[in-house]
Amino acid sequence: MRFDPLRMPARLEGPMPGTPLFDTAWDALLAACPLILAQPNASAGNAGATSFDVRWRMSKEYCAWLYYVPDERYALSKLVESSDPTRNGFEQGCRAPAFVEDSRYPPDSLKYLYFLHNHPATPTNLSERDIAALAKMARIHGGYIETKAGRLPIGVIAFYSNSSAASPTSCDGFYEYTYGGAEVVRWTPDEEGHWQRTRAGTVTWTSGTEFRFVPTR
Repeated sequence: MRFDPLRMPARLEGPMPGTPLFDTAWDALLAACPLILAQPNASAGNAGATSFDVRWRMSKEYCAWLYYVPDERYALSKLVESSDPTRNGFEQGCRAPAFVEDSRYPPDSLKYLYFLHNHPATPTNLSERDIAALAKMARIHGGYIETKAGRLPIGVIAFYSNSSAASPTSCDGFYEYTYGGAEVVRWTPDEEGHWQRTRAGTVTWTSGTEFRFVPTR
């Protein structure tokens, strides 16, 4: 979906066509990663590669919500494609409505767990802009939701691919940060397909809206 940033609707439609309800948030994340990265120009590849500047100018950022439904399962909203003409360096932006409308459930029954998006360029990390956007979402939705898995903090996810193909078919990893946490986490699959967790940075909050982010070198 594409929206006029000056006329952003209040709600984004869900679910994402062709996706089921997921039993766990992890299952939903692993399904969303290759799906988002398979969109046209979702990846520009490594910033040091030949012709990167051309791929970067063509690249796009996509975003969606991962939300919790009354059936005690997880769903994905439709995708939003957004291009930010003010992007600087290797940062883009993807704006989406703060709420989801899923005709299967009352609007007020949905709970918002992760804001998902891709980062077209590698190497990458979460940005201060990503964390600030999460803080805004936490003010709207609250910092935590109650699920069958317990009390979970709202979070932001950035998927990436190392491929220079306009529509890569693999998910090479993603960054995760949950509101109020002290660490940004990077998830990458090993050769056997098992996902490994490493620290990608630290976040220190000085107030409900102010923080300091130090990426791991």
